[in-house]
Amino acid sequence: MSFDALPDGWTVWNDEPDGRAILAYRPDVFDSQQFPAPCMPTVFLSNGSRRRRPGASQIETDTWHVTLLLEPEIEAETTEYDSRAAAVDGAVECARRFADGEVEYRSLYQVPRETYFDRLDELTGRSD
Repeated sequence: MSFDALPDGWTVWNDEPDGRAILAYRPDVFDSQQFPAPCMPTVFLSNGSRRRRPGASQIETDTWHVTLLLEPEIEAETTEYDSRAAAVDGAVECARRFADGEVEYRSLYQVPRETYFDRLDELTGRSD
């Protein structure tokens, strides 16, 4: 159970022993100069509650979640796992699918951001 198989462009941003982890995509590009840092795609791995109330995410559950966020309010997908080991593998697979251009992100935005999408397409080798 490790992040050794992460695809190019992904970095382990944080990895708590037996706990949460955060993977970041291309922090060299989403550096607040080329693109705003909050737009950096991230994969969150956690066993915290997914309830939408203050402090709920601090309550541990038996279910592990892997969530791909494109921005703080733009959730591309969430998958559940029975163990942290399975969730780590799932996080690596999620990162691979994103890096390979398999995640459809354009439809998730209410307001199209064409320049941003074009750059993401370029980074992930995606063509229209």
